[in-house]
Amino acid sequence: MKIGRRRPLPALVALIGAVGAATSCAGAQTARLSGGGGNDGQVVRTEYGAVRGKLDGEVRTFQGIPYAAPPVGALRWRDPRPPARWKGARDATRPGSPCPQGPGEVPTGSKNEDCLYLNVTTPKGAPAKPRPVIVWVHGGGFYMGAGSNYDAHRMAAQGDAVVVSVNYRFGVFGFFGHPGLEGSGTYGLKDQQTALSWVNRNIARFGGDPRNVTFAGQSAGAISGCAQLTSPSARGLFSKVILQSGSCSVGWPENFDYRGQQAAEILQPRTAVEAHGRRTASEVGCTGDDQAVVACLRALPVDRLMPVLGQYMFPAYGTDVLPTRPADALRAGRFHRVPVLSGNTHDEATQPTAVYEDAGGGQRGPMTEQTFNTVMTETFGEDEKAVRAEYPRSSYDSAALAWSAIATDRKWVHAQYTTARDLARRVPVYEYEFADPNAPALAPGPPKMPMGAQHASELWYLFDLGGIPPKLDAEQQTLARQMIGYWTSFAATGRPATAGGPRWPLFRATGGRAPHVQSLAPGSGGIRPVDLAAEHHLRFWTDLAR
Repeated sequence: MKIGRRRPLPALVALIGAVGAATSCAGAQTARLSGGGGNDGQVVRTEYGAVRGKLDGEVRTFQGIPYAAPPVGALRWRDPRPPARWKGARDATRPGSPCPQGPGEVPTGSKNEDCLYLNVTTPKGAPAKPRPVIVWVHGGGFYMGAGSNYDAHRMAAQGDAVVVSVNYRFGVFGFFGHPGLEGSGTYGLKDQQTALSWVNRNIARFGGDPRNVTFAGQSAGAISGCAQLTSPSARGLFSKVILQSGSCSVGWPENFDYRGQQAAEILQPRTAVEAHGRRTASEVGCTGDDQAVVACLRALPVDRLMPVLGQYMFPAYGTDVLPTRPADALRAGRFHRVPVLSGNTHDEATQPTAVYEDAGGGQRGPMTEQTFNTVMTETFGEDEKAVRAEYPRSSYDSAALAWSAIATDRKWVHAQYTTARDLARRVPVYEYEFADPNAPALAPGPPKMPMGAQHASELWYLFDLGGIPPKLDAEQQTLARQMIGYWTSFAATGRPATAGGPRWPLFRATGGRAPHVQSLAPGSGGIRPVDLAAEHHLRFWTDLAR
């Protein structure tokens, strides 16, 4: 399968870039060593040296801690190496550099490969017993993002948990492949495993329990978490997983997010990634045998590779990290036996559909009626009639909302539900749907285009994005506290529970009843069971794929 570029979502990128400005640091990272002085509670000694954080209300924060050596020069496209040790107390009050990316979540972008840093947020004061640990792996489509954009003080303080957010390589720097290149297509996943190993060895010094680590992520972070469930080299690195809007089965037909988009799956065979790597090498003028080509590519400046950054957002399987296609491994039961909390937002696809059309003047707008009719035919072919019957156009206020429902169900919910069913045959699974129709906008929707619970909108209820507190009304604030309660109790015990909130039963893959899915919405009765399969036409998509 030929790998093509995935187009960023302009409005979403702009919004996240704005909130990310508060915490992202795109400049070169320095050692930032401070002098001695007494241990005021903000100095913690890690295996590589001491770090000095800061007290921030009810939590202590430590930012920009190196967990691996800078992957530069000869270390580009190699497994992570240990960082250099340092003397004195390293200043850990600012985040490390984000990994290379264009402007977006990092407002001015980044061209700094020295980016393998993590951040720790921990409640102040000594714990009565070691605290559960949540390792947060950010989303961003495998082409952008930074762990420091996720301020976790509410989660840490309310949930009495230690939260670690991680940078990892992505795009051409994290998932490039070429014949003869060891680790093709998996460097970002190896970074995540190295960060988890650092947590296992060091987190007790921050009050965390290294035997109780939860891998949590959203979108690309959740796809990573699902893939790590099937990775032999991830064994023993975590004891639970949280998958928010991302699974082992994410894929899409053509045209789903934008016109001309190629059909693809997010997790690709190594052979496809390496074939694309050959084409890239030729395009940038690196020729010769495999060894010469790789040496040439490693010597290229970052600027020379940035134009192809977005062509490598497809982690590879058929590798030592992922020996088998992860969806197949789950189906066969070849995955780590840990509890899983998993779910989607109700309206995953409203954002790309809201910017589907070129509206002129550099602006984009919602899918039009004419485009809807065209892409229905182009995308579904002989199945168009069946899809139209399942999603009658008259049931939606606009063509854009009709397409958004189709894309939400086919691309996101069906994949997540399939993964949940495969997992639930062997491990405890708790499934949810975030369904606040008035969630704070991640991107302003066009007039008359309600965005609903769009992709990533649940993040406001768990984090202050870019350090900016979310604008939640009283009922939404209650929901945020309940969600943090569910998430952190799951991290602590493997079962989601929240003070004064509704019980959350297991998702069961067998039996005559619909598996329990917890709808998460504000207000009285907002947290309740929902028949996700019926609501999102999942039987239809399963039958259509046969």
